[in-house]
Amino acid sequence: MTQTRCKDQVILDLWHPLAPLAEMPVGVVVDTILLEERLSLATDSDGNAAVWRSRPALAADAPVDISKLDGTLPVKLAYGYVWTSLGNPPAEIFPIPEYAEADRRKLNAATFGVNVSAPRAIENFLDMGHFPYVHTDILGAEPHTEVKEYDVEISVDRDEILATRCRFFQPMASTASDGGADVDYIYRVPHPYCSVLYKSSPLDESRLDVIAVFLQPIDEEHIRAHMMLCVLDEDNEDKVIKRFQQTIFGQDKPILENQFPKRLPLDPRAETPIRADKSAIAYRRWLSQKGVTYGVIPAAT
Repeated sequence: MTQTRCKDQVILDLWHPLAPLAEMPVGVVVDTILLEERLSLATDSDGNAAVWRSRPALAADAPVDISKLDGTLPVKLAYGYVWTSLGNPPAEIFPIPEYAEADRRKLNAATFGVNVSAPRAIENFLDMGHFPYVHTDILGAEPHTEVKEYDVEISVDRDEILATRCRFFQPMASTASDGGADVDYIYRVPHPYCSVLYKSSPLDESRLDVIAVFLQPIDEEHIRAHMMLCVLDEDNEDKVIKRFQQTIFGQDKPILENQFPKRLPLDPRAETPIRADKSAIAYRRWLSQKGVTYGVIPAAT
């Protein structure tokens, strides 16, 4: 049996994203790293994928027939990405029903390498307080700096965190915006290293745009962040929609990489929270309850 470097069984048993399916050349081996393990993956012309622990005989960029491979890892194609697990994953990945709606634009905005732990990156994704200061004149602007009261719950039935009634003034909420507006947000954390954001659509007030961050942990302090967009936008080209999100993440990246410590402290006394941090507090508590140890500094017992 292959020994894994990661000893956190909770994390080993999760589905983890490896690559956007649309950006993989058919039949060509692509190498990556997950939880300190070197993995390879490839797709075929029928849209199937295979993932395996890297082998010298199957080098990167070499052609391969995945139907003839043995010793492969679990694989699932979901939300435009190839996912795998180094443990015993659940039968399904968390649901995002909007992804099945035919009129939505579904894109990998970008995949970014970031020198930070996955939990730190999720916590940043949940933070509305930084909008006016980091994403000035896009997702926020002074003097609109207040994070208004919102609700957070840890759902036992769905095994996820849900933050609702989030509302923030944004000068330019998306490429489809034509001016500043108060934007409604809903945050979900259905996976320790993945978060899904729902925000008001400028095109249809009855529906929400979906932006997700799916984090691939390279090791405890390095990630690849896959940014999934599932939005309503009838006018802009893919590259314009992608560039908007790339700009946002590009502003977050140096903030994330200057976090200290890079791993997320789970002890509630480790860092001083404020009211706006309700989602982050719930996230830390949820990770502690799950027994997650990878990418975090566990609370002292």
